[in-house]
Amino acid sequence: MGARSLKPHYDAVIIGCGMAGLAAGIRMAMYDRSVLIVESHNAPGGLNSFYALEGRKFDVGLHAVTNYVPPGAKGTPLVKLLRQLRLRREDLDLCPQRGSRIAFPGIDLAFDNGFARLGESVAEAFPAEIDGFRALRAHVAAFDPFDDTAPVVSAREVMGRYLRSPVLTDMLLCPILYYGSARENDIDFDQFVILWRSLFEEGFARPHEGVRVVIRALLKRFREAGGERKMKCGVRRLHTDGARVTAVELEDGLTVTADAVLSTAGARETEALWSATDQPAAPEPGRRLSFVETITVLDAQPADLGAEETIIFFNDSERFHYERPAAAVDPRSGVICFPNNYDYGERRLDEGFFRVTALADYDRWAALSPEAYRAEKDAWYPRLQESALRFVPGLDMDTVRAHTRYIDMFTPCTVKRFTRHIEGAVYGAPRKHRDGTTRFDNLFLAGTDQGFLGITGAMLSGISMANRHVLSRR
Repeated sequence: MGARSLKPHYDAVIIGCGMAGLAAGIRMAMYDRSVLIVESHNAPGGLNSFYALEGRKFDVGLHAVTNYVPPGAKGTPLVKLLRQLRLRREDLDLCPQRGSRIAFPGIDLAFDNGFARLGESVAEAFPAEIDGFRALRAHVAAFDPFDDTAPVVSAREVMGRYLRSPVLTDMLLCPILYYGSARENDIDFDQFVILWRSLFEEGFARPHEGVRVVIRALLKRFREAGGERKMKCGVRRLHTDGARVTAVELEDGLTVTADAVLSTAGARETEALWSATDQPAAPEPGRRLSFVETITVLDAQPADLGAEETIIFFNDSERFHYERPAAAVDPRSGVICFPNNYDYGERRLDEGFFRVTALADYDRWAALSPEAYRAEKDAWYPRLQESALRFVPGLDMDTVRAHTRYIDMFTPCTVKRFTRHIEGAVYGAPRKHRDGTTRFDNLFLAGTDQGFLGITGAMLSGISMANRHVLSRR
């Protein structure tokens, strides 16, 4: 869209063209609202985008689309999302996982799509805990995580009412924290419930071509509904009168007005856009968390090299530490993903992929000179791979090296550069704004800092906030 083709006024301006922003835009445009999405980056998708290097396309954040259910399921988040956006299942090309694992010293818990396999693994590894585990599951099933009037409660505190084993508690938390927690060593129980259901009760899937399939489907639907986008141009300032956002000033100097502004940039990131007379409050407590990820392209399918699982959540210590590390990277725990190991039917990926994610410290990476930054990546790349491969019995470092075609690695600085999230925080600030409201009557939050999690959760956040704060008002 050319700069001069913008309208002077919109029913809604959305900050950020990620999953939440696109879903909110589609939902509002479907009901004849004039909608403009503005995005500072040149590609849509936000935290779940993709990039190209030497002819290859790499997903940024997608290990899995969570909340997968097979055709015919009813009342689940995926089904609700498809209905609310009027998408077909085939538009997303979701292919289910083949099986995943939580790996701690001497103990493994296997799980797949649906709950039975995880329950069996817990019964085998922790027979004395199975009654408490089943009681915890019943409590999760009965809990309403979308009641934003309920008090915020620690997940560890609730789990402690049912489980006596700290190891089992850590093992269940490991994938949940890695896939959505902005808090060190814990997560709010409402978010725990959302992630428990999306990971353990439902499960993982992936489009054969990766996240760009989801992005293409959302962009097509947004265009069909009449929505407008302005890329490579973020918001410079939100002008306010103390009660409302009165104008949205863009980085190219243009200014538009809107009845409602929906920001998916994050709470603190949005506050930084307020006028000078409306300074944000004191910083929220809690350190922000970010990650590094190594991506290795192989000349063989991982299963042919001995790695048959889809995702492995690993931890090598007596206790699981999910916290900002003292070093640039914490290799003690992380997430291994083999994107080839989804059930694509007769299709398969042309090359093999081996991805490892671990916690990282933004400050240490940000303080490095360009030369030191490259050297640090070169040093941490093999260390993180070697740490992860201890938990892949069929694969070793020599085999990986022998079959490596290409490598890449991103850091918290990469996340900051492409998302503008403070300190490269993947999951935003520790405190969530569950109702999406701000101090301004017509400014609302969706996505990361509203509190719905994962790709499906981000889209549902956008839909929910659009329904609640925009569509219901007219």
